[in-house]
Amino acid sequence: MYEYLRTPPPARWESVIQEGLANRESRFLETVRLGVFANPEHPYTKMFRLAGCGYGDLEEAVRRDGLEAALQALHRQGVWLGHNEFKGGETIVRSGERIASTANSFANPLVKGKTDSISGGSRSKGTRTRISTAQRIHEEAYHLLNNLEFDLLNRCHIMVRPSLPSTTAISQCFRHLRLGGRVDEWFSVSGLRDESLHHRIAANSCVLMARRFGLAMPFPRHLPPNDFAPVAEWIVRRHSEGIDCAVWSSVSTAVRVAEAALEKGLDIQGALFLTGDETLTAAKRVRVEAAGTRIYTRYATTELGPIGFACSQMKGNCVHLFRDSVAVITHRRPAPLSGAEVSSLLFTTVSPWAPHIFINAEIDDCGVVEPAPCKCAFARAGFTEQIRDVYSFGKLTGQGMTLVGTDVLRVLEEVLPARVGGGPGDYQLVEREEKSQTKLELRVSPRVKFSSTKAVGECFLDEIRKLYGGTLAARVWKYTEGVEVVSAEPFLTPAGKVLSLHLLGPGQGS
Repeated sequence: MYEYLRTPPPARWESVIQEGLANRESRFLETVRLGVFANPEHPYTKMFRLAGCGYGDLEEAVRRDGLEAALQALHRQGVWLGHNEFKGGETIVRSGERIASTANSFANPLVKGKTDSISGGSRSKGTRTRISTAQRIHEEAYHLLNNLEFDLLNRCHIMVRPSLPSTTAISQCFRHLRLGGRVDEWFSVSGLRDESLHHRIAANSCVLMARRFGLAMPFPRHLPPNDFAPVAEWIVRRHSEGIDCAVWSSVSTAVRVAEAALEKGLDIQGALFLTGDETLTAAKRVRVEAAGTRIYTRYATTELGPIGFACSQMKGNCVHLFRDSVAVITHRRPAPLSGAEVSSLLFTTVSPWAPHIFINAEIDDCGVVEPAPCKCAFARAGFTEQIRDVYSFGKLTGQGMTLVGTDVLRVLEEVLPARVGGGPGDYQLVEREEKSQTKLELRVSPRVKFSSTKAVGECFLDEIRKLYGGTLAARVWKYTEGVEVVSAEPFLTPAGKVLSLHLLGPGQGS
């Protein structure tokens, strides 16, 4: 972080973006040539060999047909990466041949990174991502464009994000302050009582380091359990001073703040919520707008970085695609945790300083890629495509916490039956899109005799804490009362199957 903080932001975001769009295919080819084909043992090199495709063939296809068309052809020939193959340790098999790999096999060897970030998945070791200063500076070009689109420099900003081990609030504070904005308050939703001492010390050290560089970053202020009224009250005080506010949070947190304002009769009209991490459904957007506020989303992952931001003309779960950094194609496939067929998004890194080199990589999200109809600042900058109706079909993403679905399955099918009773098929975790927040419903078959729903809920959270990344998830879900245990038979798929982890998706019922 030290090198990043002392490196100036991009002087002209326009030239950064225009150069990236003009040279996206050349950048992709050069990155693959140096980062993949130069290593005979790289998993992608072996996939290309099995597909009968050399670098010359790839270059010819991209120059002739375009990047996305070439990627579609490569996917049909077996050059792609499954989410569990990257994060879950699942063996890669193509054309009957096993290809050895680890998550680190896909790290970009061309990047000289200075900051390590570990994704929020639940694997014992997580996925370490090395983020270079060049990558962070490039991302700032998107945020400068975002400042222009929403006139963000004329607003004060509030972070309503967990403290460490989540680094989201710290990164967002650093970036916005570096770009000339102000951050007046950081409300932590993770709970002081459950926060470890070393995380508190580390968070305070980050604040002090920012201030050393002249960035007026606030220390985290912990909210009372399951109470978002202090955020709404803070917005009201700023409005009384004639200051408009922008709130950075997860989607569910934005809804909770808006509902707290409505319940207490607090006027927060004009506030702007900048969200991400989970699906912005129509129902959640309506709840936020009922308080006289606006809400917009963004799409990013630790491994890929920013994928796209919403503009002021967009509603719902829709973002402009950052084509200078990523290429996206879709593939129809059955969703393992819902039984439905979805258009899975496959991502390919274009930027030479991306933390990983991905070619047709699934992250278990689905959506629709299409031309963007608006004429906003993003479209004028060249981002003329959008991804809409994005939601996850293979992992839990409720309230900004991400856990890999296959790991939660072990808790539901093995651990809870051993600790509480019953067997596989008697426990089902349903991720519901409710009006106020994304909620997890733990359904326990009436066949299982247990002492109380509270005891089962505590047992479940206790097991989630043992997963990598589960400590923060359990803290946030406990703080927001985001897990509800009910005695009920699990839902069935249309084919009559019981899925232990049942992701309904936005707009779907039970």
